[in-house]
Amino acid sequence: MARTPLLSTRVLLVCAAIGVATGIVGGIAGVLTPFVLITAAPAYGLLLGVHVLPGIIAQEVLRQPLVALITHVIAALVSSAFNPAWALRFIGTALLFGAIQEGVAALTRYRAWGAWRFFISAAVIGVIVAVVVFFVAHLGSLPLWAQITYLALSLLGPIAWTALGLGVGSALGRAGVARR
Repeated sequence: MARTPLLSTRVLLVCAAIGVATGIVGGIAGVLTPFVLITAAPAYGLLLGVHVLPGIIAQEVLRQPLVALITHVIAALVSSAFNPAWALRFIGTALLFGAIQEGVAALTRYRAWGAWRFFISAAVIGVIVAVVVFFVAHLGSLPLWAQITYLALSLLGPIAWTALGLGVGSALGRAGVARR
C-alpha cells in the first residue's frame, strides 16, 4: 500500500519558489551587511530581520508542518550564492529561524494561524538576534544611544519583516498559490 507523502510535490515547489525569491532578498542583505556595520552598526538588527521572510511567507501560504524550515534552507542556499564565504552563517541563521518558526507553530499543533502566532516567533527571533549580535559584534563599545537604538531595531526588525511577509503571503494566497 502506497503512503501519502508528508509534503506533496506542489508544496515543495511552492517552498522552492518562495525560498529562491527570499534567498535573493537575503543575499542582497548579506551584501549590504558590511556597509551597514561600517556606517550604521545599530541598524544591523533591522537588516538581519529580513531573514524571517522565508518561513513567514511559506507558513502563511501553506499552513503545514516543516514548510518554514524547508523554505529557510532553500533561501540560505540561494543567499550563499551572493557571498559563498558566509554560506555557513546563512545556513545557521536559516536553521535557527526556521526552527523557531516551526517550534511556535508546533506549540499550537499547526492549528493556530493568526497573525499573533507569527509575531510571537518574530519577537523570539528579535530577542535572540539582539543578544547574540550585541556580544558578537562588541556593540557594548558603542555609545549608549547606539546600543539602545541597536536593541530597539533588533527587536523591531523581525517584527516589521514579519508584517511584510504576512502581507506577501496573503497576496500569494489570494492569487491562488495555496489552492487545495
